Amino acid sequence: MTREHLHDLIARGEGPALEFKRSLTKDLGRELCAFANSGGGTLIVGLSGRGRIIGVEDHTRAKSRIRSIARSADPPIDVDIDSVGTVLQVSVPAQHRKPYSVRGRFFKRDGPTNRWMSRTEIEDLFHAAGRLHFDRTLCPAFIVDRDLDGDTWARFSRRAKVPRRMDQIAALLKLGLIDAERRMTHAGAWLMARDIRTVTTSAHVSCALFPGRTRSRILDRRDFHRDVPSMIDETAAWVLGKINVGPVIRGMRREDRPELPGEALREALANAVAHRDYRSPANVQVHVFKDRVEIVSPGGLPAGMTEADLGTRSVPRNPLLFGMLYRMDVAENIGSGIWRMRELCREHGVPQPTIEASDGWVTVTFPRLNQEDGAPARGSLDIRVLALLVDGPLSKSVIARRLGHRSVSGGLNRVTRRMRDDGLIEYTLPEKPNSSRQQYRLTATGSEVLAGSSP
Repeated sequence: MTREHLHDLIARGEGPALEFKRSLTKDLGRELCAFANSGGGTLIVGLSGRGRIIGVEDHTRAKSRIRSIARSADPPIDVDIDSVGTVLQVSVPAQHRKPYSVRGRFFKRDGPTNRWMSRTEIEDLFHAAGRLHFDRTLCPAFIVDRDLDGDTWARFSRRAKVPRRMDQIAALLKLGLIDAERRMTHAGAWLMARDIRTVTTSAHVSCALFPGRTRSRILDRRDFHRDVPSMIDETAAWVLGKINVGPVIRGMRREDRPELPGEALREALANAVAHRDYRSPANVQVHVFKDRVEIVSPGGLPAGMTEADLGTRSVPRNPLLFGMLYRMDVAENIGSGIWRMRELCREHGVPQPTIEASDGWVTVTFPRLNQEDGAPARGSLDIRVLALLVDGPLSKSVIARRLGHRSVSGGLNRVTRRMRDDGLIEYTLPEKPNSSRQQYRLTATGSEVLAGSSP
């Protein structure tokens, strides 16, 4: 900091990120802690409350004391200390291991002053930093002897791969779902509740079908609120029942498949339920529009993650719940779920989903390509390729343009390769498969399949 900058700060006066101290008092730890638990800040030592320069006599000794106080915090606080003339500038950058405490007490900035943090504020910081996981906390609303009946245990133990002869309590202890006093964790309650709203009010999934591209009118609405695995199954079935189904060619057979890959939708739903913030009063929402399917999860990204990390790494907000869903074959392993969604969409021949994250929400959007009434579902890609070749051979780039694609996609490459292997189409230059003049033409088998696909 230059002297000019110092004078600018003095002129600005104390505020949420700036405080003046006459000398190194016993309250210094409180000031550092308050800045660390907030967004960081600057402490200038050697100034009166009104900004008059008093100075610090022994800078070397003062710096040593400040560093010692910062290291004594729990966890230690990172500080930068500079001499600016006769005063000391103590900078507390934004910290990443919140919450911080000094002598067992937690402080934060409230305007230009410091105050003790409430229990709720402390818990919020622990959760936000990923140092406390709500799914591992005890759930007083779920009583094992009262709420865990035979049917519930049979359904759960089958999916969780619990050995048939294993004692119920021993199994739950081994899985970490109850404590030594047989008290159920929230993760266990969410996995075994008959109605998940009885243990966490907003833990259910709300679905809505809209006739257009906005929320102006609702055609259908459903809430799903059984245990977590059942909610995912039922929600996925509801979504698949609301999107289009079209014909696809498998060898010589004509099959029907949904316009969006069901496994990718299910994976997105599993991620939304597994990684949401269950302390939020909001719930997971699924919206089916004419041009897209949105899956919205409350809580934003877990601490330590950015949008750039999506698809390459994962920090589970609810590690106990996520681990159980993986064990139950409901969710993919950590870090691979988004990659798998994208790969499934590529194989299906549809655009990859987009993912947007904010402080409070994560939204996964699957585009639907049947945007105009009467347009064929994307599952009919094979049929459309055959239909394009009726009038004569075409190159792959021309096929892509006529399908409305900007370029030759990986999905189109896979479709043409499969159709060529099935004998539905063939090269016009079979001796030069990589020729720039290569085109595709319809075979007699392809013509028969195309005729058989007509309604």
